[in-house]
Amino acid sequence: MEPSEIIKKVRRIEIKTKGLSRHIFSGHYHSAFKGRGMAFSEVREYQYGDDIRNIDWNVTARFNTPYLKIFEEERELMVMLLIDVSGSNEFGTKGAFKEELMTEIAAVLAFSAIQNNDKVGVIFFSDKIEKFIPPKKGSSHILRIIRELIDFKPESQGTDISGALRFLTNAIKKRCTAFIISDFIDHTFEPAIKIASGKHDLVAIRVYDQRETELPPVGMIEVFDKESKAKVWVDSSSSKVRDNYRLWWKNHEMTIEGIFRRSGTDTGIIVTGQDYVKPLMKLFTQRELRQ
Repeated sequence: MEPSEIIKKVRRIEIKTKGLSRHIFSGHYHSAFKGRGMAFSEVREYQYGDDIRNIDWNVTARFNTPYLKIFEEERELMVMLLIDVSGSNEFGTKGAFKEELMTEIAAVLAFSAIQNNDKVGVIFFSDKIEKFIPPKKGSSHILRIIRELIDFKPESQGTDISGALRFLTNAIKKRCTAFIISDFIDHTFEPAIKIASGKHDLVAIRVYDQRETELPPVGMIEVFDKESKAKVWVDSSSSKVRDNYRLWWKNHEMTIEGIFRRSGTDTGIIVTGQDYVKPLMKLFTQRELRQ
């Protein structure tokens, strides 16, 4: 892609996603993703109904009247975006490839984080760690991330979610909120996500295309696996073939959902060609209700 095209695309995504994060997501993001805890702010005189466990006994003794410790939320978060850049995301039948949708979702999350004064970092992964951008603050940092998302060319086409999660666990020492944005075709990552979720607050955003859920009855078709480079001819006119594929997809979905449930990972599901605002709002709202 030419530099001028990249600049135009960055600007378009910035305008769209920055507006969404400012007007729709920002408040919900703040409520859904809490800071590291409560930090002491000040003291004030005790009032009827206050929790006596927060009385500051040193100040109380000094002034001979009860004083209360006031705490404020320690808001600053570290947010990591784990972006799947494997070959299977170069697919889409509803106006956009999965990778394009992932770019917009990542941009919305990044702008929401920056507006809440959080640091944002990125891990691009295929079947290896393709690129690591350490967490920082600031709009210029976010625009760099978006440029990378638009123009990044991975060296590999495969997928290894376990490797990305292990890298996150080892590279980020402090607890962070980590969004894993992937189509989750790979489902061998349960041990790694259980370890990572014990250290970090994990959120999985699964992106897929509706055409991936079933085969159309169009006769003999050549199916190409972008990741393994394998090609195979399939008779899609056969109801048995279509039923077997539909059953495989259903089992795959149940496997992925089970991994997320057992690891305590919150999940958002987004389909290409559909509005991603509602699924993200639903995810944020579910987390708000649990706070």
